[in-house]
Amino acid sequence: MSTRDRLLACLVAVCWGLNFVAIHLSLAQFPPFFLVALRFALLAVPTVLLVPRPGVPWRWVLGYGVGFGVLQFLFLYLAMAVGMPTGLASLVLQSSAPFTVLLAGVLLRERVTGRQALGVAVAIAGLGGIAVHRADVDGGALLLPVLLTLCGGLGWALGNLATRQARAPHPLRLTLWMSVVPPLPMLAVSLLVEGPAQIGRSFTGLGTATGLLAVGGLAYTVLVGTVLGSGLWATLMSRNPSSSVAPFSMLVPVVGIGAAWLLLGEATSATELACGALVVGGVLVGSTGSARAAHRRQLGRDRAGQEAADDRRQDADQDGEAAADLAGAQRR
Repeated sequence: MSTRDRLLACLVAVCWGLNFVAIHLSLAQFPPFFLVALRFALLAVPTVLLVPRPGVPWRWVLGYGVGFGVLQFLFLYLAMAVGMPTGLASLVLQSSAPFTVLLAGVLLRERVTGRQALGVAVAIAGLGGIAVHRADVDGGALLLPVLLTLCGGLGWALGNLATRQARAPHPLRLTLWMSVVPPLPMLAVSLLVEGPAQIGRSFTGLGTATGLLAVGGLAYTVLVGTVLGSGLWATLMSRNPSSSVAPFSMLVPVVGIGAAWLLLGEATSATELACGALVVGGVLVGSTGSARAAHRRQLGRDRAGQEAADDRRQDADQDGEAAADLAGAQRR
């Protein structure tokens, strides 16, 4: 990767890490389920009007939208609303990586390498340590938010499988069109669980400091977290080996925990930090190994294609020489 692309990858990690602080600010004003519907509705309307279709079967758009958009953020926003610390949420959500490896092996029959299995085991050990630690705090009252965040990571993993099957020629278009799926089901859930009265009250006081910060946080998640962050990430993945780009995502929980400490005054215990290091390390071990293997396979395919093209050109040259010799003989 060039220095410019490395800096852009770090910028994406910062954008995504600060996204959790923005969500925290928005949840101070809006109920969680309605906030998810509102977030994706603000993306869905301009997407339908302005963005070309992603060019993949609609079942994969629906699968991506349900997994990544509905399930991930339904559980994540609910977890943060009932007490999940902002920085810890950015860390536990990395469970999507081991979940993706396990689900791909079970549902897609993909072979799990030894390196991936080791990475999954280390990450699960870290997540288990966080869960056990939380179960011992305040009589286990803090365990539920961790479990809800893990469910969000599982939803993200299901969305990953849908995107893998879609093989979109334009990944950013798929990301934007995914936003068309969550608004209506999340609005229905919000009306049933939170009720019209709570939704209506969330629009009062938008001129206060809390309301302005909530609106700013919502704008950040839509414009910076999704459009800018996902757009830059898709660009980087398109012009660099995935093994070079993927490890930068491990900076997201680092930024998330640091930003929550600096901006919100949230402290993360030494036990949670140690277990978090296991999660990040496990994800890094598994993802870099699989990414490098995929890159080697791609290089092999590229070399095979180049050799086939060279063979075709050589055959064409030989055919041309033979034709020229035949034409010369005919003239003689």
